[in-house]
Amino acid sequence: MKFDLCVPCLFGLEGLVADELRRLNMTDVRPENGRVYFAGGPADIPKANISLRTGERVLVALGRFPASSFEELYQGALALDWAAYVPKDGAFPVKGHALGPTLRSVPDAQRIIKKAAADRLGRVYGVERMPETGATYQVQFSILNDVATIYLDTTGPGLYKRGYRPVAGTAPLRETLAAGLVTLSRYRGRDVLADPFCGSGTIAVEAALIARNRGPGIKRRFAAETWHTVPGDLWDQAREAAREREYHGDYEILARDIDPSCIDLAKENARRAGVEADIRFEVADARDFTVEAPRGVIVTNPPYGERILEGRQAEEIYQDFGRAVQGLSGWQMYILSAHAEFERTFGRVADKKRKLYNGMMKCNLYMYR
Repeated sequence: MKFDLCVPCLFGLEGLVADELRRLNMTDVRPENGRVYFAGGPADIPKANISLRTGERVLVALGRFPASSFEELYQGALALDWAAYVPKDGAFPVKGHALGPTLRSVPDAQRIIKKAAADRLGRVYGVERMPETGATYQVQFSILNDVATIYLDTTGPGLYKRGYRPVAGTAPLRETLAAGLVTLSRYRGRDVLADPFCGSGTIAVEAALIARNRGPGIKRRFAAETWHTVPGDLWDQAREAAREREYHGDYEILARDIDPSCIDLAKENARRAGVEADIRFEVADARDFTVEAPRGVIVTNPPYGERILEGRQAEEIYQDFGRAVQGLSGWQMYILSAHAEFERTFGRVADKKRKLYNGMMKCNLYMYR
C-alpha cells in the first residue's frame, strides 16, 4: 500500500525537511510553503516519525479537491476512500483550519467533513452509526483559496515534543527550530559548539542528538502505533534501525546562561534526553564570552526584547556580546533574532541572513562565517 504523505513544518525549514526525507531514502519529495510531500509505504511512517528533526508531524494525505461551497466540501470528502484507513470501530475526530474567500467557518467545515466520512464509512460497513470505540484516526483538514485537503495524522502530539522537556524556560525555542538552527550551522560533532544564551538547553540537546545521529522520536509513542494499516513490528524495526545508525564518540558542546535556574533546568533536560555526558553546562554571562578552542560554532537564540526584556536592554546585550566575540576569528556564528536592529547593535553585518519563524514570530538567522 502506498501513501501520499505530508510533513508540515515551520516556514523557512521546508528545504531542511526535504533534505532529511531524501537522506531517509524517501521518494517523490515535493516541498511547498510550510509543508513537504513525499511518497511512502507503511514502513516509511514509523521511519519518518522516529527520525525527522525539523518536521512538525507526519500526515497521510487522503485527497485534495475544490471546495467553494459546503456542498462541494461534502461531496469531495464523501468521495474519499475512508475505509482504506479507518476500520469499523475506528474513531475519527476532525479538526483543521479554513482560510479563503468562501469557506471560513471551521466548526461548519468540521461538521460537514465528519458527516461525509461517517456517511461513507457507514455505507461500506453497513451501519447507520459508527461506534468509534477503537483506535483514533485524527482527521485534519486545510481549506485554502477554495481548495480543501484532507489528512490523517499519524503522529499525535507534534514531533517537536521529544519528551525531554516537560518544563521549558521563559521564552522556549521549539525543538524542531533548534534542530534546524544546528543543521544550518553544519555542525556534525567534530568541532566545538557553544550556546551562550542556552535557556532550557534546547539547542545544546538538539546538537548532541545530531552529533550522535540519534532519532529524536526513538523514545516516544505515536498515534499510528494503534493503526491496523501500520503493524507494530514496523515500529519495532524502525526503532532498531534508528539505534543502529547512532554514532558513539566524544563531543564538546558548551551550554551557558547567566541564570543558574536555567542551567539546572537545561541539565535535567539533557539527562532526560540521554545526552548529559556530551554537554558542559556553565553559569556565565554571554557579555563576557570567552572560549579556549581556536575554532568552533556559536548557535544561539538571545533575548529579543519583545518577550523577555525591554528592547533597549536587549540591544545592550547585543552590543556587549558583539564586542566579546569580535576576536573569534576561527569561529562561525548563527544567531536567531526577531529584533529589527540586531546587526546595528551587534556591530557587524551578517554574511548571510535567512528568514525563519519562531512560532508566529518572524525572525532572521544571522550567519557570520
